[in-house]
Amino acid sequence: MPSIQAPAAVVMVRPHRFTPNPETAADNAFQSLAAKEAAQAVGGAAHREVTAAVERLEAEGVRVHLFEDQGDRDTPDSVFPNNWFSTHPGGHVAIYPMHAPSRRRERRADVIEMLKSRYRVQDVIDYSGLEQDGLFLEGTGAMVFDHLARVAYTARSNRADPVALERFSTHFNFEPMLFDTADEAGRPIYHTNVLMCVATEFAMVGFDMVPDQRRAAELRARLQESGREVIALSARQIADFAGNAIELSGRDGRILALSQRALESLTAQQKTTIQRSARLVPLSVPTIEMAGGSVRCMIAGIHLSLRGA
Repeated sequence: MPSIQAPAAVVMVRPHRFTPNPETAADNAFQSLAAKEAAQAVGGAAHREVTAAVERLEAEGVRVHLFEDQGDRDTPDSVFPNNWFSTHPGGHVAIYPMHAPSRRRERRADVIEMLKSRYRVQDVIDYSGLEQDGLFLEGTGAMVFDHLARVAYTARSNRADPVALERFSTHFNFEPMLFDTADEAGRPIYHTNVLMCVATEFAMVGFDMVPDQRRAAELRARLQESGREVIALSARQIADFAGNAIELSGRDGRILALSQRALESLTAQQKTTIQRSARLVPLSVPTIEMAGGSVRCMIAGIHLSLRGA
């Protein structure tokens, strides 16, 4: 049975000149910069990783709309399209304000036109003008949606402004649940989706990175109220991108797409809990993870109805 939480179709971008983005390194502690002399090798490896990931997801029965980035717009993070747009049941699309100028160039009219031509799109709400006011909200990186209970879990950061969040939540009928985070050095986590994954029947959360214990307890309670089994992830597992996973609907039921590194960090008990409702589908993306994001960041889910369906 398909789940509103787990889309059966996605958008992905295959980069031809991938490299970790120096412009975003200041607030992304998960990122490592490639040496200039290694850039060409890194670009080729990232291209191969996306190609293999797309093939694996398609083999699982996920519909993948693959777009190419030839690198002519200097968009090193284009492999992470989930940050600049999101789609929602009922035919709604949002376009988001991005913190880094280089990331604003990732927005593509051809992606939106594909959605309009293949799916039922009622409206497109564009928040990118908020960039002029220094207000940023980087899509499903900044917000982790519970589409069933209509909650937008959001870790406050440079890339998730409360004013922008409130505006989005009002338009799209979500309850915003904002919270503060800190890594071991006391820095805010740059994106919510590296420390939190909400699937249909379970959620994985790095509670150790929410310093206010009362707020962490409220997050846990809110997820449990929605009927989900809550899996607590350690800081080490978060660093290995265990939280950066996404549930999708495949041909034979729901799957959890995550990186090989993330899978290897999970305990046997955590895997057992996940596999009660979703099969684990690991994708090998070590080069892309150098840019500070993993499988969830690479996938923009399509929560829209197909035309003619």
